[in-house]
Amino acid sequence: MTGLAAVAGLFVSCEQEQKLLKDPVTQLSNDCIKRTLPTQPNIVGETIEFAYAMALPSKLGKLSSATVEATIAGAEGTRFDPNSYSTNNAGADVPVRVCADSQTSGPATSCTFTADTCAATLRYYYVIPEAARGKQVSFRFSVKSSNGQDAEIEMGPYNISKMDMVLNETVSAENCYLSFHKDGKAVQVSSSAGADVDLVYHFSAKEDISHSLLTPAAPAELRDGATIPSGMSGNARLVRVYNLQDRQLSDLNNAKFIDDLDFQQKDFSGATDYALRLGEQYGVWVETADGKYRAYVYVNSVSSGSMKISVKRYAL
Repeated sequence: MTGLAAVAGLFVSCEQEQKLLKDPVTQLSNDCIKRTLPTQPNIVGETIEFAYAMALPSKLGKLSSATVEATIAGAEGTRFDPNSYSTNNAGADVPVRVCADSQTSGPATSCTFTADTCAATLRYYYVIPEAARGKQVSFRFSVKSSNGQDAEIEMGPYNISKMDMVLNETVSAENCYLSFHKDGKAVQVSSSAGADVDLVYHFSAKEDISHSLLTPAAPAELRDGATIPSGMSGNARLVRVYNLQDRQLSDLNNAKFIDDLDFQQKDFSGATDYALRLGEQYGVWVETADGKYRAYVYVNSVSSGSMKISVKRYAL
């Protein structure tokens, strides 16, 4: 990643004058980049990663401590990596331990330098909390040195998505009922009917059905033996697509992301109550019968009688 390489390469030896991205270092200076892709939706439970660079001339002293304060306290796992990273000639990251383990108290995460160093690039990981859903979060990075100087830089604000996400759930004859109504979870896959069944997974040896997702109200001729919960008649709207490879759901190396706006603007005209012949890299847009949720179900892989899916869900 070129931006990371730039930050990791900010510094020369402490015996020489330190340089940041912009100006020669004549006092304590700092800079920061967001390593997480700028187009990637920031989803509750996921991590936003930063690289924070600090330096001062060796004749002035050494680094003492670094702190990040978020406008919304991060979830468990929010931390500084205690290593400083540089990039070698092969382009690989080289870690060197320079700090004690970081401490997080409320919105602030701090670490103390244990190495005698005048330059470092630390990575900061912010685990997005439920409290940030649908809001914005900003960060104030700061550093102190042994000569009493300090420096700081503001990052953000960053939008936090309203979406939920679940990765790599397996649906099968034993766990065939899907609900998008569970609080805090994009999809619940179960073996029992429950009160909020939106879709039923079914596998058929018939080539024109194969792996399918059906609503309880789908035509009987398409069920081919699929068990529909007694009393269930939910009629979600489905749109089947192919090759819409959201990077977070597919883990494929592309820059495509489904975000909140995609759910808001999705056109369900022409939708059906079934999606047949599903396979790897197929997807299904879903709007629940009560109009409360929209979801995108991505098919990661299929095998005989089962299907692995990943899901994003948006509350309308």
